[in-house]
Amino acid sequence: MTRGAGDGSGALRRVTPPARRFLARRTGVLARLALWSLAETGQAFLVGYGVARAVDQGFLAGDAPRGLLWLAIALVAVLFGAPVIRGVFAQLAGLTEPLRDGLVRRAVDRSFARALPGGAGGTDRAAVSRLTNQVEIARDSFAGLVLTLRSFVFTAAGALLGLLSLHPALLVVVLPPLTAGLALFLATLRPMAAAQRRALAADEALGDHAARSRAALRDLTAHGTTPGAARRGAELVDGAAAAARVLAGWAAVRTAALGVAGQLPVLALLLAVPWLRGRGVTAGALLGAFTYLVQSLLPALHTLMTALGAAGARLLVVLDRIIGPEPEPEPEPEPAGAGAPTVGHHAWPRPARPAACRPATGPKDAGAPPPARGGRPARGGPTAAVELRSVTLSYGARAEPVLDSLDLRVAPGEHLAVVGPSGIGKSTLTRLVAGTLAPSGGEVRVSGREVTGRDPAELAALRVLVPQEAYVFSGTVGDNLAYLRPDADRADLAAAVGALGLRPLVERLGGLDAPVRPAGLSPGERQLVALARAYLSPAPLLLLDEATCHLDPASEARAEEALARRPGTLLVVAHRLSSAVRADRVLVLDGTEAVCGTHEEALERSPLYRDLTGHWNGGPAREP
Repeated sequence: MTRGAGDGSGALRRVTPPARRFLARRTGVLARLALWSLAETGQAFLVGYGVARAVDQGFLAGDAPRGLLWLAIALVAVLFGAPVIRGVFAQLAGLTEPLRDGLVRRAVDRSFARALPGGAGGTDRAAVSRLTNQVEIARDSFAGLVLTLRSFVFTAAGALLGLLSLHPALLVVVLPPLTAGLALFLATLRPMAAAQRRALAADEALGDHAARSRAALRDLTAHGTTPGAARRGAELVDGAAAAARVLAGWAAVRTAALGVAGQLPVLALLLAVPWLRGRGVTAGALLGAFTYLVQSLLPALHTLMTALGAAGARLLVVLDRIIGPEPEPEPEPEPAGAGAPTVGHHAWPRPARPAACRPATGPKDAGAPPPARGGRPARGGPTAAVELRSVTLSYGARAEPVLDSLDLRVAPGEHLAVVGPSGIGKSTLTRLVAGTLAPSGGEVRVSGREVTGRDPAELAALRVLVPQEAYVFSGTVGDNLAYLRPDADRADLAAAVGALGLRPLVERLGGLDAPVRPAGLSPGERQLVALARAYLSPAPLLLLDEATCHLDPASEARAEEALARRPGTLLVVAHRLSSAVRADRVLVLDGTEAVCGTHEEALERSPLYRDLTGHWNGGPAREP
C-alpha cells in the first residue's frame, strides 16, 4: 500500500512547514511582488470608478467632455495592466525557479538514499517521473497559484474599495452571496484533495496490475492463475470507478460554489436596483458596480477557484510525493508453488538466463559458421564477426537487467535477424555491439577485438550502425553517399545507387552532384540514403536498428538482400518478420530466454516466434 492515499489533511500538514520556510527565505521577492500588485489594485479601482463618474458627472449631467475624460482615465487604467503583468512575471521567476531547483535536489537525494547501502533498497521506478514530469507540474502549478491568488487579493481589494466609495449599500447586496460561494468552495478543498489522491492511487494500482499481468501473461496461462488475475483486475477497476464517482461528486459541489460566488452577486444586484435607488444610489454608481463585478471581481474569483481546484490539488499531491516521507516499500513477492506466478499475490517470475546463441552446426567451441541459407557460402576465417560472452546490461545498479548473461556468436559473412517485443533489448544489443554502450558485465568482441573503451576511429573501421532515424546532411548526393568511404569513385556510387534502388530519387534530385535539402526528403528516402552509405562503407559489420521501418516491404527486401550480398556480416533488428525469414539465423529475445537458430529452428523452440509468425501470416500460430 502507498502511504496516505486518501489523507489530504495529512498531506497538507506535511507540506505546510517546508512551504513556510521556503517563503520566509524570500521575503524580498514577495515584497516586490506585492508592490507591483498594488498597481493592480489601483487599476481595478479606477476602471469602475471612472465609468460611474463618467455617467453621473459627465453624460447624465450634460457634460460630455467630462464624461469622456473619465472614460479615458478608465481606459488608461486598463492599458496600464500590461506593464504591471510584465513586472509581476519578472518577480515570479524568483519564486518558481528556486522551487524547481529545490525539488530536483530533493528527488535526486531521495533516489540516491534509496539506492545506497542501508537505504530502502530496490529500484526507484518513480525517480524519472519525479525529476521531469512531477517537478514541472509543481513548478507550473505553483506559478499559477501565485499569479491567481495575488491577482484575486489585490483586484478584489480595489473592486471592494470602489464599491464602498460609490455607495456602502452596494456592499450589503454584493458581499453575502460572494462570501457564501467562496466559503463553500474553500470547504471543498480538503475533501477534494483527498478524493483526487484516492483516484490517483487507484489509477496507479490499476496500471501497475495491468503492466504486471501483461508481462507475465504466458506464465499466468500456463499455471492456470488467469482467473485470479482477472478478479484482481475487476476489483481494481471497481475501485477506480468508485474513486472517480466520489471525485465527480465533489466536482459538482465545487461547480455549485462557483455558480453561487460567480453569478448570484450580479443577480442580487439586479434584483436590488429599486431598493438601492431608494437609498440614493445613482445610475452611474449602479453601472460602476456592474463594471466592478463583471470586469474585475468575478473574473478574478473564477480564476482563483479554478486554479485552487485544479492546480492547487495537483501541487499538494506532487509536493507530498517529493518532499513527504518515503513510501512504504512493496512487500517482496513470494513464489507461488514451484515458482508459479500469481498476480493476486504479486509474485512474478525473474528473467531466466538466456541460452547460448552460437552457430547451429559443428561443436559449440569450434566457432564454425553455419551454411548460409539459399546456398550462399559463409565468408571469413574462424574468428567470430561478433561475439558476446556472458553479457549483462542493466540501466542502474539496482535495475533489472535488460540482457542477462547473454552468449552470442555470429560468424563472418552471416546474416542475423533480431526479433522480439518492443523494449526487450534489441536496440540495446546493437549499441553494445557497436561499442556505444558498455555492458554491466561480460565481454563484447567484434572481429576478435573487444569494443568497450575502444577509440571511435577504430570502432568506425570495424562496424557501421544505421539507426531508425537516418541522418542526411546538407551537401551533394554524392557527398552523402561517400561519407563513410571518401575514396569511392563514380562507379562505386552508381553501383550503390543501383543496388539499393536509389536511382529514381537521385534522378529526381538532379544527379549525384545535385544538392540535398534534408527537410525535403521523406523518412523513407533518408533511410535509403543512409543504407546506400552503409553499403559503400568498408567496415566488415553492418548493424541495422530498424533502419528500414519507413520503407515499403518491397524496398525493404531489396535493401536487405543487397546488404546481405555485400562482403561482410549483417545484423538486423527486424521491423517486419520477413527480415527474419531472409536471414541465415534468427535471435529471438522475449525477456526470459534467448532462442537462436534458423527460421525453422526458431519456430520449433520459441513460442513467441510462433506467435509472431502466426500473426504475420494472418492465421493461427504454428505449432512445433
